[in-house]
Amino acid sequence: MKYFVNENCIGCGLCTNVCPEVFAMSDAGVAVASGNDVPETQMESAKEAAHGCPVDAIEEC
Repeated sequence: MKYFVNENCIGCGLCTNVCPEVFAMSDAGVAVASGNDVPETQMESAKEAAHGCPVDAIEEC
């Protein structure tokens, strides 16, 4: 499974704090996903980050 951060991102940083192995902040101040398949060991924290996003900017793909 992979994740994508859409244009709704407000740059709150929640996802990068919960799962820095998958999410990072861009130079533009918004989150981006690694684009790689999420390793099994990070799956739970990636889901937590997606579900915790206050603007539903993280999508599974």
